Amino acid sequence: MSLTSDDFQFLSTLVRRESAIVLEPGKEFLCETRLTRLARELELPSMAELLARLRKQPAGELLRAVVDSMTTNETSWLRDVQPFDALRQHVLPALAKRGGQITIWSAAASTGQEAYSMAMTILEHHPALAPLVRIVGTDLSREAISKAKAGRYTQFEVNRGLPAVMLVKHFEQQGGDWVLKPHVRRMVTFTEMNLISTWTAVPAQVDVVFLRNVLIYFDLETKRSILAGVRRVLRSDGVLFVGSGESLQGVDDRYERVTLGRTVAWRSTSTRGPQPNLGANYV
Repeated sequence: MSLTSDDFQFLSTLVRRESAIVLEPGKEFLCETRLTRLARELELPSMAELLARLRKQPAGELLRAVVDSMTTNETSWLRDVQPFDALRQHVLPALAKRGGQITIWSAAASTGQEAYSMAMTILEHHPALAPLVRIVGTDLSREAISKAKAGRYTQFEVNRGLPAVMLVKHFEQQGGDWVLKPHVRRMVTFTEMNLISTWTAVPAQVDVVFLRNVLIYFDLETKRSILAGVRRVLRSDGVLFVGSGESLQGVDDRYERVTLGRTVAWRSTSTRGPQPNLGANYV
């Protein structure tokens, strides 16, 4: 069975209501593939049966599972390595000079690779800071957060961007899988959280926010709402990283662009305070 235009409209309306993610026309085949896979996982005879049940009761665990299946959990270790280089070379040294606890938020943590990559970057290059760093990972997907908390990855997953030296140093092999060692896992906490709901899991003062490859899925109003929320929790000397193909220009003019080495970050201009020397060029 193919996804009808009526089915797609019903699905896109539900997903937008629950997550603010916009399913554009042309995504029908992607939705069909993911719903068919979900129907198999739920031991339902077909995608049609899944949709029939969802229409009958568009709430509860089935709705959650459907929305989960529509979210993109594409991730890898040290993905687009430049932000991690900027964190290592510019941001962390400046925060170390400031002193005090350092809080980092991975706002679309998926299955944990981004947040754990931050932790390993700190352990490798700034080990003295590790006791002062708190990394918080949040994601809409309950399934993704469950996997992130477990810290257990297949050989295929660790092969995606993770240097061999980090694998040997920070993981232990259990059967065919690799499990993060406690010294990495204790630096990170994961919580299920929807960016369009109340941000109960986000600390009041955050130094670094990774909100990468997320805003592209939202309409302009939702982007601005999320960025306003980031401003409320971002410290005056804090920085925001978005995806390499994303920009805040024309979206929110209360952020200024900061060039850090080979990448770009953003700083809120709405709360002015002492600005650290990041060794950066302001454009």
